[in-house]
Amino acid sequence: MLVKRILTAIVLIPLALAVLIYLPPLSFRYLTLFIVFGAAWEWARLLGLISRRSCFLYSLLVIFTCFFALSLRDVVVLGVGCVWWLMASLLIIFYPEDTSSWANIRIEKAAMGLFVLVPCWLAINFIRQQTDGLYALLFLFVLIWGADSAAYFAGKICGKHKLAPRISPGKSWEGLIGAICVSSLIVALALWLASVPFMLWPFAFLLSWITVLFSIMGDLFESMIKRLAGVKDSGWLLPGHGGILDRIDSLTAAAPVFAFGAWLLGTYAN
Repeated sequence: MLVKRILTAIVLIPLALAVLIYLPPLSFRYLTLFIVFGAAWEWARLLGLISRRSCFLYSLLVIFTCFFALSLRDVVVLGVGCVWWLMASLLIIFYPEDTSSWANIRIEKAAMGLFVLVPCWLAINFIRQQTDGLYALLFLFVLIWGADSAAYFAGKICGKHKLAPRISPGKSWEGLIGAICVSSLIVALALWLASVPFMLWPFAFLLSWITVLFSIMGDLFESMIKRLAGVKDSGWLLPGHGGILDRIDSLTAAAPVFAFGAWLLGTYAN
């Protein structure tokens, strides 16, 4: 499985970087919308929708909601996304005791899919449209990939204290510490290369740490939904990585939090 993960990553990372660097913003928007469509299809499967027609209609609903979100102020959608992830964090913390009110209600989990996917899509494109959007998105991707890889290997090597054993037994507090340490190195390197004044470093570190913490929440939330659905992976598209949702779960929470935080700090205008 590890070999498959590495080989898939070797293919996916250059492809993602090429898309990010060479696609113009409008083409990037529609490509990411296509990815959201695939992720929505997988979410429909997690809801227990079996027929292709049902999955297609739900995916179409997600896409229409994305277009509707474009008619609103970006920061409003990003703010809603952040509030949602705060609420989702509570669902994770109190799992499984607090699942009776929603776990078996398909319409509630369908609504959750909208809150997971739509703000993430809007956040990525909101960042991409900024003056430094290309570099900011590259930083975000490297931050999340680095933290995720660090958490995985730190957990494998010295993970003893489980982070959320009832949701994802493989995750540990040691892995979380490893993710924070590696993300700190990534942030310091990025700030140094960009010649950012030292007086701004604390704010950048704080936003990056919060982003990494929520990226873990995104991962745990998808794991919780998969556990309720009784499946290991959201799909089979990516060898060693599962489906699309399995690859973007961290980003679903990290992207809106990072974008909204950058707006609060005055980095981005809406």
